[in-house]
Amino acid sequence: MKSNMPVMLIMRERTDLGDAFVELLIWQLPRRLPGSDHRYKYRMALVKQGVCVVRYDNEAGKGDHRHVGEREEPYEFVDVDTLIRDFVEAVKEHLR
Repeated sequence: MKSNMPVMLIMRERTDLGDAFVELLIWQLPRRLPGSDHRYKYRMALVKQGVCVVRYDNEAGKGDHRHVGEREEPYEFVDVDTLIRDFVEAVKEHLR
């Protein structure tokens, strides 16, 4: 079944923190992204002194995952609110 629903940007935020910034981008897609069980594409990152130190994203075919430092691990997507909450908590933990 084809959908005529366009890709819709539902969140775009960037917060500068001096020597770091946090960026959140979330789109709603007309159909699920290969590798994910939902219709959202997202990229959220904490970049400190030019280096991405925390990132949550879902690449086509790779699915939902997160990067913390050099470590990459699967991420279990529940819904957008939980995704944002989990990412914000990971950022706070890293900045402590």
